[in-house]
Amino acid sequence: MNGLLAGRRALCAAAGCVLLLGGAAACGGSPPKQTAPTTPAATADTPGRAQVRGRDIELDITSAVAHLDAAGDGTLAMTVHNGETTPEHLDFVATPNAGRGVLTGTASGDSGSMQSAGILLPAGGTVRFGSASGPTVKLTGVHGVTAAHTLPVTLQFGVAGLVHLTAVVSSS
Repeated sequence: MNGLLAGRRALCAAAGCVLLLGGAAACGGSPPKQTAPTTPAATADTPGRAQVRGRDIELDITSAVAHLDAAGDGTLAMTVHNGETTPEHLDFVATPNAGRGVLTGTASGDSGSMQSAGILLPAGGTVRFGSASGPTVKLTGVHGVTAAHTLPVTLQFGVAGLVHLTAVVSSS
């Protein structure tokens, strides 16, 4: 019986070595292919527009216009469409030279309302910032308008993260 037990132990040890060597050989091969990006990809080639795509992220930002007076005071108007099944929130708006936009939510309804995470962008919904019934982004003392009359803007979303956008500047 001891001989049988010793034989089983030897067989198990040999099988373990084969599995271990097979695993080591697999590690030496090509790296596994990633099936989905780990961070969202944003495209903002056209002033006033940006698209953000990634795992569970589908944002389309259009018609981004900074309405500014000579002192750099005004508002940022834009349309944001959340094409995903998960709600998104706009939490922060930044402009050059440490400028910040002040977010104000809609007076009624859920779409565009101010919540603890920021302005709600409902799943599958579209929110128009700067419209009569939409949320607002107030800008004060903005610097950094380019010679092409554009303004670099950074938007901080809860799921999508940081999105860089170039808004068209319009005199108010």
